[in-house]
Amino acid sequence: MDISAKLAVFGSVNLDIVATGPALPAPGETVTDAVLAFHPGGKGANQALAANRLGGNISLFARVGSDDTANKALYLLKENGVDLTGVLIDSNAKTGVALIAVNDVGENQIIVAPGANDQLTPQQALSSFDQSSPHDGILCQLEIPVETVVALAEYAKANNQFFALNAAPAKSLPYSIFENIDLLVVNENEAAFYGDHLSICKGLIAITYGARGAALFKGKKQIAKASPPKVSAIDTTGAGDAFTAALTLALVQKHNPEDALKFACAVGAFATTKPGAQPSFGTAKEIAAQF
Repeated sequence: MDISAKLAVFGSVNLDIVATGPALPAPGETVTDAVLAFHPGGKGANQALAANRLGGNISLFARVGSDDTANKALYLLKENGVDLTGVLIDSNAKTGVALIAVNDVGENQIIVAPGANDQLTPQQALSSFDQSSPHDGILCQLEIPVETVVALAEYAKANNQFFALNAAPAKSLPYSIFENIDLLVVNENEAAFYGDHLSICKGLIAITYGARGAALFKGKKQIAKASPPKVSAIDTTGAGDAFTAALTLALVQKHNPEDALKFACAVGAFATTKPGAQPSFGTAKEIAAQF
């Protein structure tokens, strides 16, 4: 599958601090015997790297602090050749951090301190994007300010560019943005949160159901459904980001929606077979060889 599209990803950059233990804590409970690891993360950085490893030509537009955490959070992107000229450095804010707990069956709990991610303004995002070379599409998430995402959606609409939004984590969004989305990606909980807002979306809507797969809708009509291949899941962190990156690339390249969804499910499943988010992302060759 040709997925070599040139994609601009606007989103968050975090350092993931991951504790893997026998169980996830209940409120007020302490769980011990965990193993600690540090991984680059953030939904924007994750999706940029996942798309890059699949063969896309990827530029990341983001904001980080002027601290050593930024170097740790960006190193895999640098190693893999993601264009980082659009990553701005904020001397007055810390690089984002995500605290992640993972149990022995791969389930997780995540809390994020966004730091510099919250300072990526519409003006900064559009200014840095205008100075870059043309792209085939734009991909956003909601770990940067909503007003920035709205401005990018309007920009994409005005310039006839494909605009994809992974509307996570779930936040209140203006009605207008749903009219400017070509691809909206949500999980089943996020779909329930947005409710009737989804009916406003004029583009495609992908809803993921974890190990049960995903479905693609146009309006209220289901146009494709796919199940992921069977895998031994170790850590589900980043699986949704891998899915989103794969589906966006495939649809930007105008692949059949059913084929695109099947491919995205395979990419997401592969990401659950290794610990961490970014270290788990597979190449197109690896995905083809395993599935």
